[in-house]
Formats: sequence, structure tokens, C-alpha cells
Amino acid sequence: MQLPSLTPSFRSVYLIIVILFVTACAVVPNIPAVPTSTPTPAPTPTAEPAVDAFTMNKQLARTVNLANALEAPKEGDWGVTLQEQYFQLIHQKGFTAVRLPVRWSAHALETAPYTIDPEFFKRVDWAVQQAFANNLVIIVNMHHYEEEMAIDPLGHQERFIALWKQIAEHYQSYPNALLFEPLNEPNGLLSAKLWNNLIVSTLQVIRATNPTRNVVVGPTNWNNLDDLDELVLPANDQHIIVTFHYYNPFQFTHQGAEWVQGSNSWLGTKWTATNGQKQYVQFDFNTVGAWAKKNQRPIFLGEFGAYSKADMDSRILWTAFVAREAEARNFSWSYWEFCSGFGLYDLTTNQWREGLVQALLPPQ
Repeated sequence: MQLPSLTPSFRSVYLIIVILFVTACAVVPNIPAVPTSTPTPAPTPTAEPAVDAFTMNKQLARTVNLANALEAPKEGDWGVTLQEQYFQLIHQKGFTAVRLPVRWSAHALETAPYTIDPEFFKRVDWAVQQAFANNLVIIVNMHHYEEEMAIDPLGHQERFIALWKQIAEHYQSYPNALLFEPLNEPNGLLSAKLWNNLIVSTLQVIRATNPTRNVVVGPTNWNNLDDLDELVLPANDQHIIVTFHYYNPFQFTHQGAEWVQGSNSWLGTKWTATNGQKQYVQFDFNTVGAWAKKNQRPIFLGEFGAYSKADMDSRILWTAFVAREAEARNFSWSYWEFCSGFGLYDLTTNQWREGLVQALLPPQ
């Protein structure tokens, strides 16, 4: 800094004033620090407008379950590892959506904060992106946590909600074509009352970051239609699609199933589309339809299928009849499943089982 031309006495005074001024400006006042908090980030808005539940349910019209992969303890344990080709085949065949069972609980810490493994998240992300790349809607659910929730639902409630908080935050900016399904087939000690309360708590954490994402919710007793009357949903949440699963008559659809005790005694059970057999299905679906009309909720038949040990002619007849009866009542449907014991696709020959496919997707 250059000083102006002054007499020596005035120059001394000027220097003193400048030094005092600079020193005063350099002093930092001893003011106590004010505590600050990081605000919770607002949900990342999607560029898409919200899609109501009835409209979204139409996009689930022809869905297939990509089962026995990510809901196994580890992917591949049950003979299925997801491939890019599977999504391509499903789209090319004419299906509109996939339902992805996921065993999140096997890939997260068992104690707080219950962090989900980032690498597992990446694997689910990959599957979601494959669906989008092939113009498929995708439902991501929580599968096989019912093994714990069925035994100790209150003891696992905190972890269950924490997992959904992470999932919801992770996918908050994803397109509407991703749907959530909080729990596959609640059962056991997870009673209707406990389940209704858990739905409310879970939806609260989902809605904090995904206010208009459509969510699939079903009744207790393994998503049994007989338990629909006990299902209580938040009346002000209109982005809920209600699901049920259908495997009746069970002795036909699960004959010879290795995981069902005594099922070998049912081997040879046929379904031949007799009037009595058809009326049984129609009665059940009329029950669901009446509930849907009364409660003004769209219906998604989230699982149905007959195991491979039933004869193929019966499987085709039953599958076609169930699908047509669902469609007649505006239920969307999701066949169980793509390429395992109930499968539409044979991994050993890399061929579709065309009889079953045409039962679901008859030639126009």
C-alpha cells in the first residue's frame, strides 16, 4: 500500500491509525459456535407425472415371475442366475412386466443400521435396468423374509422397516415403471392386525421418498383371497394395487412338489375343465371381484401356476382358464414362473414350452 505525501508528524499519526484499523479487522470475535444440522434431502422429483393404481395395473396385464434367482439364499443356489437374454425373451414373447422376488434379508446387516450390501443393490439395479431396456414394467418385492416375520414379526419389525427405508431412498428417482411389493405372502404369527399396522408403518417410510410410486400389497395367510376382508389399507393412499395368489386346487397344482409334505400321494391328479372345476375357480374370482368393487382397488393376481409333475394337458387347461377368468374381471396376472419347476421356458433346451405360453398368450 502506498501512503499519500504527508509531513512527518502527520505521516506517523496516519500510520498508527492504519495499523489500528487493520488490526481491529483481523481480530476474530470470540462468539460461541451455533450448532447446525444437515437437513433431510427432499425427494428427487421424477420428470414423469404420477400414474394412478388402476392405470398402472393395466401395464401389469401379462407378467411373469423371474423366480428362483434373487430370492434364493445366494443367486444360483436354486439353479437360476439371471441373464440379459431372459428379459429380451420375455419382452419378445409379448409379456408386459416381470415380478422380481428378492431376498433382501440375506444381504443386510442383522443389527442396526441393517445396511444392505451395496454390491447386492447393484445386482438388483442391473435387473431393473434390464427390464426398462426391454420395455418391461418391474415389481421388486421382499421375498422369503416371511421365514422370520412369520415367527417373530414384532422382533423383526424394526429391521423390516429399515430395509424398506433404504430401498425406497435408493430408488426414489427411478421411473414409475418400477413398483414395490413390501412382503410376499405374509403368514404365520404375522396376523392380519399386525400386518395392517406394519403396512401403515412401511408405507410411511416409502412415501417419504416415493410419494406416488405404486405399491403392491396382499392379505395374510400367504396372500390368500379368503383373508381379503381382513386387509385394511390407508384410505387416502390411492397408489396401492392389491394382490392375491392362486394355486387352487392345491392337490393339483402342487402334486409331487418336493417342499410339500405328502404331495407325492397327489401324483396323477388331473384338471380337465369340468363344469365343477371351472365353477370352483369362478366362485373364488367372483369373491375377489366383489371385494375389489366394494373397496375400489385394482387387483393383481401375483402368482399362479401348476408344478411340472402334473400332466402337461392339465397344466395348459388350468393355466388358460385361470388367466381368462382373471382377464374377464380386469385382474392383471403374473405367472409363476419363468424357467424353473413351473417354468414357461426350458433352460436345458433353450426353448419355450409353447403350450403353456399359448395358454397365457393365445394367438390373436
